[in-house]
Amino acid sequence: MNKEWSLEKLYKGYDDPKFAADEAELDQLIEDFTALGADLSGEPAAVLKKAVSITQKLESKAHTLYSFAGLSQAVNTSDAKAAAVQGRLSRKLSAVAAPQTALIQYVAGIEDLQKVIDSDELLKEHEFYLSNIKENAKYTLSPEVEQALSLYTISGSSAWGDLQSYLTSTVPVEYEGKTTNLSDIRNKAYDPDPAVRKSAYEAEIKAYDRIKDSVAFSLNSIKMEVISHCQLRGYESPLDETLKQAHMKKETLDALLGAIGEYLPKFWEYMKAKARLLGHENGLPFYDMFAPLEGNEKEYTVEDARDYLVELFSTFDQEETDMIARAFDEAWIDFYPHEGKVGGAFCAEIPALKESRVLTNFGGTLGDVITLAHELGHAFHNHCLRDNSILNLDVSMPVAETASTFNEVVAMNAAIRAETDPVAKRALIESQLMDANQIICDIYSRYLFETAVFEKREHEFLFADQLCEIMLEAQKKAYGDGLDHSCLHPYMWVCKSHYYSGNLSFYNFPYAFGGLFARGLYAKYLKDGPSFVPLYKKLLKATGTTTVEGAAAVAGIDLTDRDFWRASLQILADEIDEFIELCS
Repeated sequence: MNKEWSLEKLYKGYDDPKFAADEAELDQLIEDFTALGADLSGEPAAVLKKAVSITQKLESKAHTLYSFAGLSQAVNTSDAKAAAVQGRLSRKLSAVAAPQTALIQYVAGIEDLQKVIDSDELLKEHEFYLSNIKENAKYTLSPEVEQALSLYTISGSSAWGDLQSYLTSTVPVEYEGKTTNLSDIRNKAYDPDPAVRKSAYEAEIKAYDRIKDSVAFSLNSIKMEVISHCQLRGYESPLDETLKQAHMKKETLDALLGAIGEYLPKFWEYMKAKARLLGHENGLPFYDMFAPLEGNEKEYTVEDARDYLVELFSTFDQEETDMIARAFDEAWIDFYPHEGKVGGAFCAEIPALKESRVLTNFGGTLGDVITLAHELGHAFHNHCLRDNSILNLDVSMPVAETASTFNEVVAMNAAIRAETDPVAKRALIESQLMDANQIICDIYSRYLFETAVFEKREHEFLFADQLCEIMLEAQKKAYGDGLDHSCLHPYMWVCKSHYYSGNLSFYNFPYAFGGLFARGLYAKYLKDGPSFVPLYKKLLKATGTTTVEGAAAVAGIDLTDRDFWRASLQILADEIDEFIELCS
């Protein structure tokens, strides 16, 4: 089994003739699209069909080229060629901004758009896409301004985001007389030795001091760009822009966060119970949040992980099982941490191949196996969308975490059910609660932090020490007395890449949404059995062509009802009660 992913199905390298041919084809498609934007005459149905056809080809070619360069750089952030190619592609595609704006204005001017859509099968297939263009037109500026903003973003938020990624993946971390990287040192938070966890945490915190000021400039610059763009476009706030991009109602977010606020004290009870097991009296110190408990010492190889996941999901759905096996066997996954590789984990969709690529920093724990299950859930979501037009693959942030978290729940609940030893069962339940604590308390702290940063950044520059204070305050509110307030993590804003995007703000609450939405779906699966699976796949496929609320309605769920979220949170509350009982 390969331990690194393979991108050869895309290109064998930047000198591959196919790469040059595809880039030349992209140039021609940009010219074709520009010509279309300059001449939008004729019957609306014919114009829209031509626009959809060219846009499909353009999006597909650009995505393929970007995927190769972006994935290459993810495992080698010092890859100068990858950075150069992405910069070149960004400059090329900036020319699309003006004709794209012209097209948006054209669609917005069609009085009876629905009638035009209903007149043609290709347009019907892209109804959601075209309807969103009309809706978003009110936030679109003139073609000239849109093109200028596109160009400035390359050397603005995009470049600042690259700086954060580069600094956090290359900063040297001194540990026990040797030099390592952040990915490796952060993995030690799961080490069974408490001395290792504490010393690794201290080394991590110390390393951030080297890069905090540079990363602070990155964050300030990106957030100011977002604020300026929102004001120019007419959004009420960055959060308003995010919700509209996500096709999600504010009422849904309010119901979600309101329910979470009610249940936060229950999660504080979990953390205090774990702290007592580990010998702490004032809540958990941050470095012990991910401490494995006795009974959870088993180590896994990637081969073990493959066998476990394939066997497990064979009881759920054969189609997903086959895809998981392919991911391991056909080099879709890059497993291990190393210098220059980005931290964390992600799944990247490659529509041209109808495949995905998964990056992890596998350390051999059960948590790493669950991370694989999570990312392969994203891959299965992509698999369910594979026959959609590329214009119908834009899954909104909240539902993007549904299949991934559903996989987590399936994997962990199976492990818990199979365990008969009370100490081992306690460890497994705690492992699941540890992850749930992240999507509830940690995500809530991130939401509070980003909200505060946007509010303050509009009026002042936030230096590194100020950002640390805002982060500490957010952690205190979200974690309550579950964490030891004398040992928090002031630099969590430095290492989380989710904050460093100019076109994707508040990439935090979708994790809470996905975690709780998935648990609601899992409860439905337990109730309905095999008949649930086709409905589940239908829901995943629908996420590319409907709103968040519309996708949930496929399963008969009203997301604006706080009781739905309470019911999902109660599932976790019951697990916390079981864990506390096992602790005694």
